Amino acid sequence: MPETIPHTENIKFKEKFIERYSKLTDWEPFKQYSLSFLRRSIRVNTLKGAVKEVAASIKKKGWKLAKIPWCREGFWLEHPERRDVGNLLEHHLGQIYVQEAASMIPPLVLNPKPGDLVLDMAAAPGSKTTQMGAMMDNQGLIIANDYKGSRLSSLGINAQRSGLTNVAITLMDGRWFKGLQFDKILLDAPCSGTGTIRKSLKTIAIWNEGMIKKISRQQIQLAEAAFNNLKPGGEMVYSTCSLEPEENEGVVDQLLNKFPEARVVPVKLPGLKVSPPVLEFNGLLFDKQIKQALRIWPQDNDTEGFFITKIRKNPTER
Repeated sequence: MPETIPHTENIKFKEKFIERYSKLTDWEPFKQYSLSFLRRSIRVNTLKGAVKEVAASIKKKGWKLAKIPWCREGFWLEHPERRDVGNLLEHHLGQIYVQEAASMIPPLVLNPKPGDLVLDMAAAPGSKTTQMGAMMDNQGLIIANDYKGSRLSSLGINAQRSGLTNVAITLMDGRWFKGLQFDKILLDAPCSGTGTIRKSLKTIAIWNEGMIKKISRQQIQLAEAAFNNLKPGGEMVYSTCSLEPEENEGVVDQLLNKFPEARVVPVKLPGLKVSPPVLEFNGLLFDKQIKQALRIWPQDNDTEGFFITKIRKNPTER
């Protein structure tokens, strides 16, 4: 078990939260991991250095690195005396990006290639944008968008520090994209963040069912906009760091119902443990294609919780 965060013994979960999550997963392991420290992790930026050389440089400074099995460039790291990963020279040089291990999954699932036209619809602060830029070897174009001007500064700084030259940053509500046709779209949607409790304990206090319903309405609008901006044959990834069915399987179900040409693409990442997606919730039956989605609980891999679905726009209707 990971190390429990101090002074969490007095934290109280709402009764409705406990009732809901006891139905969705094994409550005690979920609670224990949600109240435990999150392991620090980094991704080597291959635009600025080779994985082995950068890892070796960090090890020489006394850090212990452990490979993240599903991401070739990813490592968990720890130090007997230090916690300040952001002060590493490799970080300042853009050779590494401090990124949670589960957060590396959506770009890997989308798998953008050099030369692709890509939209990162909710991009700030840029962890996934910079990951995709490296995967594309700075070839092609990424439109990195966010809807809050205050978030663009971090996005721009991180893109510049990472050495990206194939990124254009835009400011707009992602729901209003139209008239463009992308090869790949990443929608890592704004969400309730119930998969990130161990990083933000305040999520426990602010959680409520009304908030979930409001957020899910925005998410389906964003997902529909993303699908409408895909080329025929193009692919999108819908992901959240939420564990709420309304924000995940429910959104994908509505998308599949609205667009007959939408298909869920099976995905498997070696070394990644996943749990079954939710196919029925509160009396609603979701599309059977959703069984191909990735639902990741914090206790599965000792990471944040995440939900990831890859969807293709088929050229012809079913």
